[in-house]
Amino acid sequence: MSLRAFLLLLFLLLLLPLRAAEPSVEPATSAAGAAVPPETRGAARVRTRSGPAPVTDVAKLCVCDLLVAECDVNCCCDPDCSAADFSLFTTCSVPIVTGDSHLCSQKAAIYSLDVEANPPERIFKLIDQVNPSVFCIHATNYKQALSFNSPEMPTPENFDQLLKQFGSASFSAEPDSWSMNTDAQSPSDANETYRYEYGVPIQTVDAFLRLPSPVVSSWCSDANPAGFLVNQATKCTRSVSVEKCDNIQAASMLFYINSSILAVPKSSQMVNITVQSIVVQSLNGMRTLLNGSDVLRLPMILDELCINIVLGVSYHITYTDAGEIIEAAASFVLGAINKEALSIQQSFEISFTQENTKPVPLSGNPGYVVGLPLRAGFRPPGSGIIQNTNKYSQLTILQSTSNQDCLAAQGARTPVLFGYNMISGCKLRITAAMKCQPLTQTLLDLLKGQTFPEYVASFGNSQVQDVLDWVPITHLHTSEQSSCQIPISLEVEVKWTKYGSLVNPQARIVNVTAKITTTTAKQLPSGRERTIPITSSVVFTDISSPAEPGYKAWPTINAKLPFDFFFPFV
Repeated sequence: MSLRAFLLLLFLLLLLPLRAAEPSVEPATSAAGAAVPPETRGAARVRTRSGPAPVTDVAKLCVCDLLVAECDVNCCCDPDCSAADFSLFTTCSVPIVTGDSHLCSQKAAIYSLDVEANPPERIFKLIDQVNPSVFCIHATNYKQALSFNSPEMPTPENFDQLLKQFGSASFSAEPDSWSMNTDAQSPSDANETYRYEYGVPIQTVDAFLRLPSPVVSSWCSDANPAGFLVNQATKCTRSVSVEKCDNIQAASMLFYINSSILAVPKSSQMVNITVQSIVVQSLNGMRTLLNGSDVLRLPMILDELCINIVLGVSYHITYTDAGEIIEAAASFVLGAINKEALSIQQSFEISFTQENTKPVPLSGNPGYVVGLPLRAGFRPPGSGIIQNTNKYSQLTILQSTSNQDCLAAQGARTPVLFGYNMISGCKLRITAAMKCQPLTQTLLDLLKGQTFPEYVASFGNSQVQDVLDWVPITHLHTSEQSSCQIPISLEVEVKWTKYGSLVNPQARIVNVTAKITTTTAKQLPSGRERTIPITSSVVFTDISSPAEPGYKAWPTINAKLPFDFFFPFV
């Protein structure tokens, strides 16, 4: 045996144990039965662990390519530019091109110029860019939202279909293939306590509480949900006929009370809608309140008339501070139509009252609305605000009368309306028999009323428990030095400002001043009289002003997520 053959044999003997130590692998087969090479299987395992393929090819994306079939100057990603064009560029106007910046990982196209080359040339690199943000999206799994489909134009043939699909206040844009099992609750949902929040649709056993409203035209749409704590009042037109009036669901009382309300969302506790009152309206418009409201009156044809048709529904919801509905009532207005009537106008309303509180109308939400009254009240020591004892807890001033007699005008008050400068007054006839002290008290009661409030709500919807949302009334007094001073005028100044966003500013009251002016009442000779004017006035002053040039505002931090952060991702 030669030396060369001996070395070859020794090499084979050393290689054999290493081959034996490798595990045996069953050859993988494809769906067609053919064997799959090991390197292909390894590549497949790598692909299953990686993210989905990018939807946008950044190498073909160019935002500075504006000219058609022409090279844009300094646009390094323009496919119409040649190497000769790149040699004339001074810089790359768009040095980096990326897709969606919300993705956790994506490709980025980097463009630059090598000015040291002769001639200068463009350098292109395709790199993997990682988003350092904690809030990033791993995959775009809703591909239907990545392209814009041209909307279907309304035609006489498809108008009814489009109105049925998009005519309601809310509609779903989700594809029909998405299936959601609403009955199955996740473990986290089982332990969650549900409550109604502002604006959330009030749920019923079958869907939600309907508050019909006009959509495209004046015709009623029954798909408008009633939002929690959202006071609404709507009017719309309903098509009717005497022959079919007993078959029109929306014309029957049963349509509005047959579905129970869920006390809280996604619960089994239900609240039935009770009938609070029924008012019957005749053909000439006269209304009569029925004594019994426990009788269900359904539409019926009587002597060529259809009676008991619903003309108006008013819901009143009572809720707790925990966001639970505990009571629901409905008041109805029923009417009649004749054969000539082709349609009726229906009105709907919904209001909310918290448990153990008196219903007080708001003057805005949140800011005051011009023309609505100022809300006022008192604050006893150690408690919250107690609203004024007049009818609607409002700030009031003296109301002028036709005879202008102050003594006859006692008790006549008018509410102060936001944004309305007001002045009222009367004339007081003073005789020699009048005493100073009783006259002074009478005029104070005339100007300020029996109970002049101590606080005014800064917002139209300020709650009594939020004491800091109420502005104290500052009282001023001007008088002369004399033995008998009688008040002759009350001047109220309300300073307000625009609060919040510049797009939708809200009116907020920041200061209220009540100024009493007195004058000297001289003793009159016996048999003589004197007439003096007594006036009350209210002035509203807007103290908000735009920032002056050079004004340095306080620094702000914008930590709000983008409005489309989770769109179009599931």
